[in-house]
Amino acid sequence: MPVVLSDRIYTVEDYMKMDDGRRYELIGGELFVVPSPRPKHQKVSGRIFYQFENFLRNNNLGEVFHAPIDIVLGKHIVQPDVIFIAKERLDIIGELNIQSAPDLVVEVLSPSTAAHDKKKKSQLYLKHGVKEYWLVDPDAKIVDVFKAGEQEWRWVGTFDQDDILNSTLLPGLEIKLIEIFQG
Repeated sequence: MPVVLSDRIYTVEDYMKMDDGRRYELIGGELFVVPSPRPKHQKVSGRIFYQFENFLRNNNLGEVFHAPIDIVLGKHIVQPDVIFIAKERLDIIGELNIQSAPDLVVEVLSPSTAAHDKKKKSQLYLKHGVKEYWLVDPDAKIVDVFKAGEQEWRWVGTFDQDDILNSTLLPGLEIKLIEIFQG
């Protein structure tokens, strides 16, 4: 992901004033352009969001959001593809953004952002209290699931289109990955 406007250290306040039509993420004082996702990326992230939304409509466990939405993590701002916030933490939802780490973050990998999502953003999510992290590879048709440990992510497993994905954060949620990756 190319760095832009790295001529100085940018702050959350600087980010909030950005109004040039581009999407950015702010990490370590640098602004990163968030490129438009590919159609396959959009299909997969939309299907994941839809599964969460349908499940949460019938179960009062919290709220789900999808990109673009700003997540403020201290002096950083990121835009994950899909997030879940448990109902007991809904107070982190502000008028302009989410003001703390969501409980679950889903990143759908794109060639231009995969390394960024796997390293920089993953480290931020762990540091700021995300409990569960899903890395979705739409090309390989797999999902890697991680749970927060004390100092690092604990790998739960790799799931493919033959599997049903669930989360301890959302008891009863079952996502048939064949439905996420089809077509």
